[in-house]
Amino acid sequence: MSIQYPRRRATAGEKPGNEPEEVKLQNASKQIVQNAILQAVQQVSQESQRREERISDNKDHIQLGVGELTKKHEKK
Repeated sequence: MSIQYPRRRATAGEKPGNEPEEVKLQNASKQIVQNAILQAVQQVSQESQRREERISDNKDHIQLGVGELTKKHEKK
């Protein structure tokens, strides 16, 4: 995923040497966006993992409950 930024031409009185500064700003902007996307993906991944753990814990809890009911029923 590459974002293309339009190149700006130097206007009258502006030195063409300012372009490297603009490139630095564009690179910094790209890096900020990439970091934000990475953080969002990591957060979603962590939340998904926690959700899966909760579901697994709930299933284990339900299975224990069923096992206890079966044992009580067998004793009678």
